[in-house]
Amino acid sequence: MQAMQPDENYLFTYKGFYFQPDLTSVEHLDTLDDFEIRDSDVFLFTYPKSGTVWTENILSLIYHEGHRNGMENLNILDRFLSLEYKIRNVDYVSHPSPRLFLSHLPYYLVPKGLKNRRAKVVYVVRNPKDVLVSYYHFSKIFVTLGKVEVEDFGIFMEKFLAGKVVASLWLDHVEGWFSHRDDFNILFLTYEEMKKDLRSSVLKLCNFLGKRLTEKEVDAVVDQATFDKMKADPRANFEFLPPDMIDHSKGHFLRKGTIGDWKNMMTVGQNERFESVFKERMEKLPIKFCWDINDEL
Repeated sequence: MQAMQPDENYLFTYKGFYFQPDLTSVEHLDTLDDFEIRDSDVFLFTYPKSGTVWTENILSLIYHEGHRNGMENLNILDRFLSLEYKIRNVDYVSHPSPRLFLSHLPYYLVPKGLKNRRAKVVYVVRNPKDVLVSYYHFSKIFVTLGKVEVEDFGIFMEKFLAGKVVASLWLDHVEGWFSHRDDFNILFLTYEEMKKDLRSSVLKLCNFLGKRLTEKEVDAVVDQATFDKMKADPRANFEFLPPDMIDHSKGHFLRKGTIGDWKNMMTVGQNERFESVFKERMEKLPIKFCWDINDEL
């Protein structure tokens, strides 16, 4: 299949937010506002490439591995339900509780039942320079994104800075969720704190979710949720995705899983350009960003 010319018009906007037309539709998105929420539901929200799969894996380990219930052999796409993307033909209504949902939606497009502080919401944020680099590499292996993918990193960076990518502008996404946090029963985590102290992050999640794991079970979750273990786990590494979705010859779904990789990609000029667009608004966010693996949180 020949890739289309780089053009954000391949995407479509729904209420000001960019989506992929081959994975969802206006008709489906229209149904989400009245989507029925259960108190036992857990929703993971992220901007793409912010540690989404990693956090999915941690949550599924907390819910399924520690309490053997027949789901331990399912791959991660069958453990998590995608809210806006119909990746699996699943009947959400008949799905047993607790339902674990994944979403990249902005705060204003989520089911209105969530805004009544029903269910539990986990939001993970990552420093946007690493998000950008990860997004760029991901766009080269994800076949459908290849329709809008550009080989030149500088051009892709400009699209990212303008919010002309799936999930739109990183700043809007993060600002929106933080500024409306009182509307939700929500726990914020950063990718960097998870990377630097995974055990504390697992315990924080367990406490928020009301999950009582033994020390041995916590140890098992932490051990299995390390990046190297997850990358080798066929249930979690997305190597099972078919070639019409992922071009495995161009790279892996799970790439490096580190902090500060942006320094290996961005030139001094690109870094200055990035900060000229993002820095002022970022400084107003209630987050201490970590830009290097050796930085303290």
